[in-house]
Amino acid sequence: MATILLTGANGKVSSEVIRGLQGQGHRLIGLVRDPAKAKDLEALGVVLKVGDLEKLRTVEALFEGIDVAWLLTVPGPTAPLQASNALWAARKAGAKHVVRLSAVGAAHDAPTLNSRLHALSDAELVGSGIPFTILKPHYFMQNLLMSARTVAAEGVIPSAFGDAKVPMIDVKDVGAVAAKVLAAPAAHAGKTYTLTGAPVAMTEVASAISEAVGKPVKHVPVPVASVVESIAKMGGDDYRQVSLRDYLTAYTNGWMAAPTSAVKDITGREPRRITEFARDVAAAFGKR
Repeated sequence: MATILLTGANGKVSSEVIRGLQGQGHRLIGLVRDPAKAKDLEALGVVLKVGDLEKLRTVEALFEGIDVAWLLTVPGPTAPLQASNALWAARKAGAKHVVRLSAVGAAHDAPTLNSRLHALSDAELVGSGIPFTILKPHYFMQNLLMSARTVAAEGVIPSAFGDAKVPMIDVKDVGAVAAKVLAAPAAHAGKTYTLTGAPVAMTEVASAISEAVGKPVKHVPVPVASVVESIAKMGGDDYRQVSLRDYLTAYTNGWMAAPTSAVKDITGREPRRITEFARDVAAAFGKR
């Protein structure tokens, strides 16, 4: 069994990864900045280590004795710094494999700022000499929860996707794939996987939520600029505004619209559908 270090251990994605690794005999070490927010992980048998990927000296020693590392960085302009520090520490410590959470369409010429920054870290990992696997998940279904209050109060889910069909993925599927790769990394060495669900239009999303909550829910198209303006009013910084603008514009234009079979290929089951996600989170959307 392996010793696995998980960065961003108390985040939504890493928490799902940990659930997927439970009961397999691996030693799980969770890297967190604030252990007070990770008590649930301790109850699952995860050993907590405190460090900040933006501060190399706080994490250098934490990679000692690690077989496999799960590398997740917080989205933002410092993400390449976080990844670089983690990769340096992993390389110095002799880590045998790194599984990195990248982003859909990550490339130096991607139309989204976030994807271009992820491409920098992907390239550094590939060039590091460490055996690697890169996961590129599509738009998370969980992002739809940003409209939960509007759905609950008004029966409306606004979006700037227009008529585009987006192959959204449930975070649970991302965690399941990552757990499979971390448990047997050699079989996935040198591979990059784009993770998607089935393509859905926002009208289908509205229908799924409507069925789950038991009341009519309508999709209302809004301009990209209006969404960005709303984020700015809520205090979203320039990075978040630009990143959101880029993604919404790209998806509306059909960017990365094709689904892949990666989730089924790796986990053996079909990715979760929007109807399953809607039922799981129906309470957040106003079901009583």
